[in-house]
Amino acid sequence: MVSRKITPVLHARLEFYPAVALVGPRQCGKTTLARSFGGRYFDLEQESDRLRLDIDWEEVVSGRELVVLDEAQAWPEVFPRLRGAIDGDRKRNGRFLLLGSVSPSLMTRVSESLAGRLSIVELAALHRSELASDQQRQRLWLFGGYPDGGVLSGKGFPIWQRDYLNLLAQRDLPNWGMTARAQTTQRLLQMLAATHGQEWNASQIGKSLALSYHTVNGYLDYLEGAFLIRRLPAYHANLRKRLVKRPKVYWRDTGLLHALLNVRDRKALLSQPWVGASWEGFVIDQVLAALHYTGRAFDVYHLRTSDQREIDLIVRVDSELWALEIKLTTRPGLDDLARLNANADLVDADRRFLVCQSKEYLERGPQVVCNLDDLVARIER
Repeated sequence: MVSRKITPVLHARLEFYPAVALVGPRQCGKTTLARSFGGRYFDLEQESDRLRLDIDWEEVVSGRELVVLDEAQAWPEVFPRLRGAIDGDRKRNGRFLLLGSVSPSLMTRVSESLAGRLSIVELAALHRSELASDQQRQRLWLFGGYPDGGVLSGKGFPIWQRDYLNLLAQRDLPNWGMTARAQTTQRLLQMLAATHGQEWNASQIGKSLALSYHTVNGYLDYLEGAFLIRRLPAYHANLRKRLVKRPKVYWRDTGLLHALLNVRDRKALLSQPWVGASWEGFVIDQVLAALHYTGRAFDVYHLRTSDQREIDLIVRVDSELWALEIKLTTRPGLDDLARLNANADLVDADRRFLVCQSKEYLERGPQVVCNLDDLVARIER
């Protein structure tokens, strides 16, 4: 079993809260991680497990074992019952571990029933720092981080990713409330792959699908709630320059992105005109996952001005503001660093990171030139 970086955070939350929700995309390893904690396990997508939990409810909630409820969103009736069990003994923590494949914004019963009683922890697909070998880390960008998608074994990509997305479009997303037909969802996924790393334009996407921009924005909410897509909001500040206000949209897993764009190997990937955007999205996801696994609170943005000055990623963490420029190169130039500093000055960034593929680590004052592994190691420290 792969050791997951979120495990200490999960233990700490269970010690402090009666219930914890571990959320993340399907097939990212939530069940494997949860079952390593022991306790009593129920898969609420299975009618037999729902019946077993219903019949044994009083015995289950009065016991001292951790109760693991997998795919909790599949049985909304459980949330009010959990609230009653928790309120009956508010001093007991670490009682329930809920697993979900949709974000709490879609699990409305969580906010209605368990506010103040539950902590939410997100598990992403596999991270570079969780992989055991250099070969696996080399595969991660191309194959993505789903354990069964090829990153561990080198087998399955891109067929596994295509089957995964087809199942989501045909079954899971409709079950979670997305009203689009499977064919429409699949076309939308293709368009999101083609516009990965670009500013979100719902009107343009909607026109291509013969849908209103309101409808397309609603569909994007579901895809974001299913942990497929990340919307990176625009940075807002009182600057002298006019700022672009649209968010950027990225695929959270580059293996899914590459499968949609029919890329089968690293050579083909490096020949694509959009390879820089793919690398940018990959670095952003790895950086944000590393921050999340430290348990620290943070906010993230991108910045673009009307005269095309931009910062790929802005992170507000603790009392600092970080500006990150992401380059797919092993030899960044002085002009790259100068551009980063000039743009970081717009927002008075405390730290300026030029993230590239260089093997050297260079730091002078607030300026750092490093590769992704060095940046992740710095975050973890």
